[in-house]
Amino acid sequence: MDTTQLNDLITWLAEGARSAVRTDLFMSETCERMVACGIPLFRVGVFVRTLHPSMMGRGFIWRAGTGVTLGSMAHGEEDGEEFQISPLHRVFNEGVEVRHSLRDDMVSNRPFLTEMRAEGCTDYIALPLVMSDGEFYASSWITRDPEGFTEAQLVGLRRIMPSLTRMIEIHLLRRTAAGLLDNYVGARAGARILAGQIRRGHTETMQAVIWLSDLRGFTALSDRLQPENVVDILNRYFDCQVPAILEQGGEVLKFMGDGLLAVFPVAEDEDDLTAVCGRVLEAARLSRAAVEQLRWAGASLTEEQFRFGLALHVGKVLYGNIGGGDRVDFTCIGPAVNLAARLEKIAGKLSRTVVASSAFVDASGVEWTDLGEFPIAGFARAERVYGLADEDALP
Repeated sequence: MDTTQLNDLITWLAEGARSAVRTDLFMSETCERMVACGIPLFRVGVFVRTLHPSMMGRGFIWRAGTGVTLGSMAHGEEDGEEFQISPLHRVFNEGVEVRHSLRDDMVSNRPFLTEMRAEGCTDYIALPLVMSDGEFYASSWITRDPEGFTEAQLVGLRRIMPSLTRMIEIHLLRRTAAGLLDNYVGARAGARILAGQIRRGHTETMQAVIWLSDLRGFTALSDRLQPENVVDILNRYFDCQVPAILEQGGEVLKFMGDGLLAVFPVAEDEDDLTAVCGRVLEAARLSRAAVEQLRWAGASLTEEQFRFGLALHVGKVLYGNIGGGDRVDFTCIGPAVNLAARLEKIAGKLSRTVVASSAFVDASGVEWTDLGEFPIAGFARAERVYGLADEDALP
């Protein structure tokens, strides 16, 4: 063990590891420095719980020569047999060290340790990461050294853990904050908030394609079903749209009951407007097909089918913080958003799924059906409304 390099590593961690700001770079540099100290690492894992709607936890895995990969555990997987018998289960729940020699046959009932043994690994130790609030997370350390870890190497590893844990906690808090903002306000808005755009009235103008949709017959549905059933239906219904929106470069800003507001940013000079409209139409068609396939049956076994309406428009929106007192909402407003909302109501009256404004149709470059000119509440002039040509023959 090189105690000088070990002390330098601990100092580097205590001072904030500023040469490696990104989580993957931080983990890579930490592990490489530990190897340089004389700790013969082959594989290192850091496992933390997260605040995420679909993931219970994340794992950051470093391997010598290959860098860092990211894994995740879905909610419910922690109750599975594989995790229950893994060494990490004890670390998470009891905060204790767990050590296994991989040179004997005592690990045959643990699939992960058996896999590591097959890769030529000789020694395994799992150490708790004790967070400042007392919660336990876990780390695992594996070597291929023929003799396994020496006692001196384990002493050095344990010396590093307090400073390493504090840095892991800092990275975790940053990722948690970014992840929560991403989940609740969207990636673009979340990045702006983290960058300091948090003052009320702090807004900017953005050119965008506006997507505003809602579920047909939602009020009647809510009246005759139990609230928990309505929530289940809404989640499935939004799953029909959100993946397609995100895949095509959009950002979901808000869920409003059964309504969904999303924007697809357009370049300032609008040279990508036709391409953005094309991606929006692809998302619209994918969403329409998914909603058409959506089925739900409750205790009565009566199968529910669903329809939705979607309005598309292009215009300038005011994008930023709006609210009262200390409560603000990061959203977009403006006449263009109001017009999209009015168009969506017209879609319902016309029994159309997708309608669009003249601004969107002119930019889209595809065939639309002229549905006529309609007065728009709150607007001085009527708006010509268009429907997708492939819906003309639909009942």
